Amino acid sequence: MALAEAPGSALPAGGASRAARFSLGAVPPPALILLGILSLQVGAGIAKHLFGQLPPAALVLLRLVTSAVVLAFVARRALRTILRDHSRRNLAVAAGFGLTLGLMNFAIYQSFSRIPLGVAVTIEFLGPLAVAVFASRRPRDLLWTALAAGGVLLLARGSGSATDLVGIGFALLAGVGWALYILLSAATGRRFSGSTGLALASIVATAAMLPVGIATGGAKLLDPRLLLLGLGVGLMSSVIPYSLELEALRRMPARVFGILMSLEPAVAALVGVVLLGEVLSGLQWVAIVCVMAACAGATLGEKPPPETPQP
Repeated sequence: MALAEAPGSALPAGGASRAARFSLGAVPPPALILLGILSLQVGAGIAKHLFGQLPPAALVLLRLVTSAVVLAFVARRALRTILRDHSRRNLAVAAGFGLTLGLMNFAIYQSFSRIPLGVAVTIEFLGPLAVAVFASRRPRDLLWTALAAGGVLLLARGSGSATDLVGIGFALLAGVGWALYILLSAATGRRFSGSTGLALASIVATAAMLPVGIATGGAKLLDPRLLLLGLGVGLMSSVIPYSLELEALRRMPARVFGILMSLEPAVAALVGVVLLGEVLSGLQWVAIVCVMAACAGATLGEKPPPETPQP
């Protein structure tokens, strides 16, 4: 999942940033969304391909380190005085956001290591769907919930071993983490300007994953080739989608953005087929389409939230 979903995130105004916006400005917003989704899922596919050489927790650590370094550089001025400028409560919110970010990444990578990429991402999408349904409370959203639940039941029915069920459990945990991520990112965005809150959260997530990542990765984390590949996964899974989605959100309604993001399970499934040879059954494809339709339907009828001042 890309970092651009955190509200209040913004890149600093500067020569490089203006040049990037200028070059991306020629690309239609839907194309930016699709490129961001593709980058994210290809990064996930590469990460899964590396699980035989680096365990999932170690790759999560490298992904978080990459995003934390980039975001800390972007928000370096604000981070220097963050303890002085913010209350303990604000810092606690950002820390909770960071722990949620770490949990979400850890859980989805553990799921990737056990079940197909498309299946894991589809189940994970129940998190944002639940947030959308509970926020709207429209009777017809119960239909979308039932459709998504039916899709997940079809996916679970296609799992023939306990290992698959463990993977499904981790995907559900990642969905819970994604739901909390949405709520805490909103709370963090209200308390911190620009990308400061997200940078702080990324640093906390990295610190939380550091013991587990080092313990499981060990000396392999010092292998230059694996280290370079892991950092590449971080760029493709976090930094690139974040930049593309942020630019797209500047030029399109959030409702349309949400509908386009519903394509992510299908893209993940296709990446799994092409990069990993994870051929899904017809029943699994039907299940993925059910969850995608539920997510798109719940987003389509959303009323736009009241506008709030942006930092």
